Amino acid sequence: MKYEWKDFGFNIPQIMIPREGTDYAKWAVVACDQFTSQPEYWKETEAIVGDAPSTLNLMLPELYLGTDEEPAKIETIRNAMKAYLEDGTLQTLEPGCMLVRREAEGRSRLGLVISVDLESYDYNKGSQSLIRATEGTVVERIPPRLRIRRGAPLEMPHIMILIDDPDHTVIEPLEDLDLETIYDTDLMQGGGHVTGKFVPEKKLDGMKEALGKLMDQAIERYGEGHVIFQAMGDGNHSLATAKAAWEEIKKDLSVDEIETHPARYALCEIENVFDPGIVFEPIHRVVFAAPELKGKDLMDKLCEVLAEQNGGCAFVPDGADEADAVPAGDGFAVKALYEGAEGKLVIDGPCTSKLAVGTLQNAIDVLVKEDGASVDYIHGEAAVRELASKDGNLGFLLPAMDKFQLFPAVAADGALPRKTFSMGEANEKRYYIEVRSLA
Repeated sequence: MKYEWKDFGFNIPQIMIPREGTDYAKWAVVACDQFTSQPEYWKETEAIVGDAPSTLNLMLPELYLGTDEEPAKIETIRNAMKAYLEDGTLQTLEPGCMLVRREAEGRSRLGLVISVDLESYDYNKGSQSLIRATEGTVVERIPPRLRIRRGAPLEMPHIMILIDDPDHTVIEPLEDLDLETIYDTDLMQGGGHVTGKFVPEKKLDGMKEALGKLMDQAIERYGEGHVIFQAMGDGNHSLATAKAAWEEIKKDLSVDEIETHPARYALCEIENVFDPGIVFEPIHRVVFAAPELKGKDLMDKLCEVLAEQNGGCAFVPDGADEADAVPAGDGFAVKALYEGAEGKLVIDGPCTSKLAVGTLQNAIDVLVKEDGASVDYIHGEAAVRELASKDGNLGFLLPAMDKFQLFPAVAADGALPRKTFSMGEANEKRYYIEVRSLA
């Protein structure tokens, strides 16, 4: 069968990049959903950027979502987008993709910036779409993000989507082509190094052929109409927001306009889950003290909820009898910290999830709903330890997921518990560089 790009859920974009002479070390800024409990990171980023052209001026760190500063910051973003379009800060390339080599934390990974078709993506539970959500989408998180995207003339991708290509046939061969290097720069704040090479559409025929073979294999594996061809790696709620914005826009479009409207697509980076540079890191939890509960009292309440939802639960401090720290049967032992205490949260007979992260999250959700606690999702053990040492907070260090189980698990059971895994630590996340017009 001869496939077209839309059969894979892809579209070849016209990427925009900053004009020649731009300092990419200041232009490129990490994804907006990182360091949400560390305002000092973003203050330092502002100091580094100064008055230079930067994607910092085109995005809203999620640190500011729901704050009094949000409306003014969104207006500033809109003005910056308009200015960058009018003053020549941004230039548009011919249709094509960007081949990206990222180095950080001693690892190197390869990706391709391309557009995905939002008509091939559905984040709702039970979806059989080509582009599949890998975690439960919290629809309440979409409206504040939609305020930022709605009416914006530009988009930038921090979304990373995985393909299942064990023989490295799709992305990796592009490195053998004679390509123009667009950027080659160090990244601020410990982000490592990134190189981008432009791949014009005319040089993508081999990739399309390789994708066709992958599609045939996927149909054989999952069955027609049940194929999972792309799996979300990072930025699930960002893509869900793009989808929600598109659903609003297309209500007023004709059939022909729906086929070509730029908002139908979203810029992202696709990567091969079999790339040795891709590592699945756990996403840890910090539960912040509730108005009437903190420290030990908050931990006791969490244990009570976990015991009610499952077969039993206890906090076993380090140094206690080792036998007490071993869960019964298929239970879980999660590293836990609070008020200087350190130990394991031992959960017996889990009933609400097959994964430790899901079991813990179900109980945390109760504390948030019933007691007014709040939770943040943290990359890196050091940040968890720092936050858990303050103001009666609780910290939980979770185990990593086997990345090779992602496609089979999502195909079999649907979306995983939210924030189950992270593709690397916070400083390894995608930095904004490429831009695309939504007008």
